[in-house]
Amino acid sequence: MEFAIPSRPRRKPSLTPMIDVVFLLLVFFMLASRFGAEAMVPLPLAAGGGDYTGPPRLIDLGPQDIQLNGIAATEDTLVAALRPLMQAPTDTIILRGRDGATLQRIVRVTEMLRAAGFTAVVLVK
Repeated sequence: MEFAIPSRPRRKPSLTPMIDVVFLLLVFFMLASRFGAEAMVPLPLAAGGGDYTGPPRLIDLGPQDIQLNGIAATEDTLVAALRPLMQAPTDTIILRGRDGATLQRIVRVTEMLRAAGFTAVVLVK
C-alpha cells in the first residue's frame, strides 16, 4: 500500500512586508530631507559696541504692541515715524523684544524695516 501525500498549492510570497518597508523608507527620507532653501536674516547682536550717532532709535516689541522711543506705534506707522530720526539708511536701529514677543514677530518687523531701506538693525536683550 502506498500512501500519497496530497499536494498543496504553492503559496505566493506576501508583498505586504515589502510595501511596509518601502513606505517607512519614504517617510524617513521625507522627514530627513530639506524642502527649501533656509532663509537667514542677518541680525547682529549689539555686544560688539560700535558707533551710534543721531537721535535715539529704540524699538520695543511686545506680543501685541510696538513702541518707538517709548511712544506707541503700529507696524504701519513705524517706518514713517523712524524716517525723521534717520540721517542715513545705514544709521543703527536698536530692536528689543519684550514681554514674550515671539521670534516670528521680531523677524517680521526686521524684514519690514529692511524692505523700507534700513540696513543696520541691531538686536539687544
